[in-house]
Amino acid sequence: MAAERGAVVITGASSGIGEACAVRLAGMGFQVFAGVRKVEDGATLQQKTPGRLTPVIIDVTDDATIRAAAETAAQAVGEAGLAGLINNAGVAIAGPLEFLPISELRRQLEINVVGQVAVTQALLPLIRKGRGRIVNISSISGKIASPMTGAYAASKHAMEAVSDALRLELLPWDIKVVVVEPGVTQTPIWQRSLATGDTLLAQMPPQIEELYGKSIAATRKAAQRNQNAGTPPDEVAKVVVTALTIEHPKARYPVGRDARLGSLLARILPDRTRDRMLSRRRSRERWR
Repeated sequence: MAAERGAVVITGASSGIGEACAVRLAGMGFQVFAGVRKVEDGATLQQKTPGRLTPVIIDVTDDATIRAAAETAAQAVGEAGLAGLINNAGVAIAGPLEFLPISELRRQLEINVVGQVAVTQALLPLIRKGRGRIVNISSISGKIASPMTGAYAASKHAMEAVSDALRLELLPWDIKVVVVEPGVTQTPIWQRSLATGDTLLAQMPPQIEELYGKSIAATRKAAQRNQNAGTPPDEVAKVVVTALTIEHPKARYPVGRDARLGSLLARILPDRTRDRMLSRRRSRERWR
């Protein structure tokens, strides 16, 4: 039986922004179906929100788990449908596009874009029943791409476009689609990105160090700082709650000072001017 505030499904709820959203929404009285990839992650999360949170295994690249999660939600909510879907699952794969294995580029897009669309397709009948909303967690990288994170930025640019198309397509049913665009956030994605990047670098040609060594070092330093810097995940979760519950939500919500500034610069600065600014910033990173 759904809670009094309605039911929501969240992907990528094991940690970071997804976990913060699950805990906050469950605490507000929502019935939360928290998508995790491991049973133990679900058990840990459930201990933080007893009674209002149901872990469901969702690997956004595995259709069987998506279908099973949709069936679990459907049986629980019945004709009430869903109040919302929060598409949060994602990874960040770093490396110069010149040498990034194509298999890794495909994996980046499969998880961050295709997987989110697959989950949305599976749950849209329940969202339509409940006159619910879709909240897509993008990134300021969806507006401004940086060196060494081109694959990640491409996935977030794509999610911006997917969200725009969905927002228009679902207008006849008054299903609102909202994009949340965090800047640097204190999440484990940075640590995981570093570990993945180190593994990928070992597989790349030797000339990568000569051609991109300084830029890679700057990216590594920035990622290490980002693990403990930036916006706390719960601050992003507060914005997600607004996007999910306010009567007339905006189409987009940048979160964090860097995201708001980046969004402004993306609108007002010519591309070449922005390139020069980012280049100078990267040069400073090398010496910090």
